[in-house]
Amino acid sequence: MAVSSALCLPSTPHSKPYFSAADCRSSDSGARPRIEMPAASSLLGGRASPLILRFPPNFVRQLSIKARRNCSNIGVAQIAAASWSNDPPAFEGPRSAASSDASAVPEAAGADGSTLVGGGVDRSGVDLAVPVVQDAKASAVAKTAALFGSDGSLAVHAGERLGRGITTDGITTPVVNTSAYWFNNSDELIDFKEKRHASFEYGRYGNPTTQALEEKMSALERAESTLFVSSGMYASVAMFSDLVPAGGHIVTTNDCYRKTRIFIQSELPKMGISATVIDPADIESLKSTLEQNNVTLFFTESPTNPFLRCIDIELVSQLCHNNGALVCIDGTFASPVNQKALALGADLILHSATKFIAGHNDVIRGCISGSEELISKIRFYHNVVGGVLNPNAAYMILRGMKTLHLRVQNQNSTALRMAQLLEEHPQITRILYPGLPNHPEHHIAKRQMTGFGGVVSFEIAGDLSTTKKFIDSLKIPYIAPSFGGCESIVDQPAIMSYWDLSGPERTAKYGIKDNLVRFSFGVEGFEDLKADILQALEKI
Repeated sequence: MAVSSALCLPSTPHSKPYFSAADCRSSDSGARPRIEMPAASSLLGGRASPLILRFPPNFVRQLSIKARRNCSNIGVAQIAAASWSNDPPAFEGPRSAASSDASAVPEAAGADGSTLVGGGVDRSGVDLAVPVVQDAKASAVAKTAALFGSDGSLAVHAGERLGRGITTDGITTPVVNTSAYWFNNSDELIDFKEKRHASFEYGRYGNPTTQALEEKMSALERAESTLFVSSGMYASVAMFSDLVPAGGHIVTTNDCYRKTRIFIQSELPKMGISATVIDPADIESLKSTLEQNNVTLFFTESPTNPFLRCIDIELVSQLCHNNGALVCIDGTFASPVNQKALALGADLILHSATKFIAGHNDVIRGCISGSEELISKIRFYHNVVGGVLNPNAAYMILRGMKTLHLRVQNQNSTALRMAQLLEEHPQITRILYPGLPNHPEHHIAKRQMTGFGGVVSFEIAGDLSTTKKFIDSLKIPYIAPSFGGCESIVDQPAIMSYWDLSGPERTAKYGIKDNLVRFSFGVEGFEDLKADILQALEKI
């Protein structure tokens, strides 16, 4: 920690502090050093020695604990984020990479053969090298799992409760707004580069607030590592760009987020990457594609957008792995509360964190989770290219995730009850929701999901104008191009996402009819939403 103050005078080899460490503990008004006038016996040559104000040797470490209290009265001008932690951060789960050239927590070998984590010396001269056994990471993950047995507890506490690399007596994780991190001297920088000193280097490579968020997401997804980035689309692009080489082949599905499909079919060919598009349930086409092509990656959503098709993640993963291909699932529509794609066999799970994860329609971000090996590769690409998560956005997502399980459970319930209601309504000709027995992959959804999500798609009995009238008659939901937030949102894909295509073209290529509606249910009361939808249907 850096302390810049005219009051901090250097000590001499023979000087002694005028007060103990205990005297420096802050009171409600902040920590104050004790000022002592020298006794008469200390007068030299008839002149009083100058007033000496000295902090105890461990004052900086104590201040790091209390720094968020009122420290202005002791002349502290700057507190460096790189040294907020009194001790090396405890492993509570998979750690994020801290520097551009390091994909794991800094480590070095100890004299006894053990591992040293966070080696080097902090600002107060205290050795940060703490020996831990080689499996400390695994044992800490087990400890976290033992303490927090539910997604609800993990959503609230993971990445924060058992240590977050920032020592503070605040309940919430602080926002570390800095573009760079400083080092005490060149040797400390070398220690950092050689993984003997735990810190950060540049804001594009890591941030303590973002790291806490990444660890929370890793805990929820049961992943070794997570990377948070600027958007879900950027997460997809970074993953494709780094993991699929020139000459590689991708398999994807015909129902997915349109911008992802555009990138796969329009941009990847420029990089020498080809793609095969199959129906989400067409396992035979997947098998033949794997046999006939050197497939690098299978990528799709589950459930898909906007028809909510479900992929048999376990079966697809087995087939792809047998042929040397990776599997990445976009689980945005499910959220980690409803589906654990990694546990089902996928190599990577991707989310647009803008949706259910952040959950408040106020931040755009994305993330990807998986093994340390794969995420480190993507992180290296990310560190070079950019697409950085702002620490203020990381804080907002941390806050949003604390209610993730509550929101998603409420949205699951509302969406299922509403789907069952609309299924019987004469003005609805088709309804698409994985929780209904008539859904083509209901048997898959029941097996691999614990809830079916908060989005329902359906088709109105009518044309483009009739569907517009229904949507315009709704009073509660917003007409907007997103989903998963606290507020209900409705859109007509023919207008919102496919308006540039003619009706026959979008129907033939993508199955998007003029009368399709995608309804994302928020956390409003079910009866209010029910009444609103029924009155809107009556008007058509």
